[in-house]
Amino acid sequence: MDRRSSITVIVRSVLAAGPLRRADLEARTGLSQPTIAKLTRALIDAGYLTETTAGGGPGRIGRPAATLDVHADREFFAGVKVTPGELIGVVTDLRAVVRVTAHAPLGDARTPPDVVRAIARLVTELRGGAARPVRGLGVSVAGDVDRTTGLARYEPFLGWHDVPLAALCTAETGLPTVADNDIRALTEAENWFGAGADARSFLLVAVGSGVTSGLAVDGRVLTGAHGVAGELGHVPVDRRGPKCYCGARGCLEAIASEPALLRRVAEITGIPAITLGRAIELARLGDPRVGEAFAEAGRAIGQAVGGVINLLGPELVVFSADHLDGFALLDPHIRAAIDTHAFGAAARATVEVRPLPFAQWARGAATVAIARHLTSVTV
Repeated sequence: MDRRSSITVIVRSVLAAGPLRRADLEARTGLSQPTIAKLTRALIDAGYLTETTAGGGPGRIGRPAATLDVHADREFFAGVKVTPGELIGVVTDLRAVVRVTAHAPLGDARTPPDVVRAIARLVTELRGGAARPVRGLGVSVAGDVDRTTGLARYEPFLGWHDVPLAALCTAETGLPTVADNDIRALTEAENWFGAGADARSFLLVAVGSGVTSGLAVDGRVLTGAHGVAGELGHVPVDRRGPKCYCGARGCLEAIASEPALLRRVAEITGIPAITLGRAIELARLGDPRVGEAFAEAGRAIGQAVGGVINLLGPELVVFSADHLDGFALLDPHIRAAIDTHAFGAAARATVEVRPLPFAQWARGAATVAIARHLTSVTV
């Protein structure tokens, strides 16, 4: 492992699990004691790490243990989550603790130049509220995004194709920018600092305007050979099901996303343009047709997730939803379908539900910027 890679591994290990002793770092990273000693001293001198020596207690033998932690205030990062109607932005410290939050409506902005200018205005606002200069920017959008190049190949809600999003944002803001798929960025944050930090592997599933997922294995978020790993919404679950916007038939998203569910409820009830709140109310009042629509969506999600569990065996599955009241109607059917479809020991995966509002998705975008920055740290 070269020096730069070793530095990245050390800082990331302390970020995820600090404070740590040097002996703990040796065990976690596999680096030698002399390498740990040399690089941690350089990182302390550069202000990335701090060192604290614990006082010896009664009967303690030997030298007090020195622990290393990250100097979280050394650098700040901005993250912006792009939705069809709104931009959500945050500034975080180096440990992805949110320090500033701001929102901006997109209005009629849909073209890449208009949206990027709106992002730049929001970033200016965020930087003005931050206690320290912002070092980098992460921007997350739905769809097919190449994190390496910053190219948004396809954004389904804004209708973008092959937009050089990172380069456009860098030009407008002056900040080094990383663009990424939104669920993958959220998974990165949960992998480093959230529910997945203590799990060797976990699956994150978000249910709302789409059905998307991210998967982390052995501390790494999977991107796939072409950057599109985690497209759970386009797993086929019913070959006779409705046609999906992607052109295929019976995709999970065409059955279980919020728009798909509401279309089904509108057909059943004859109520045009029914809202999710009204659909939830009808289900809770005992309308069996609406209740079955929620059950059908839940079973489809559970079937697809059960398949992922069988293939990859995550120890933890985390669900989040745009509307937790609606998800509560899906939840029992999702769990029952997972129990039906997950096989053998794979079925032991722990299933949790966590509220992850859009500010957390913006934090995910900032985490991606932090991760990119750490690969460039030299001391």
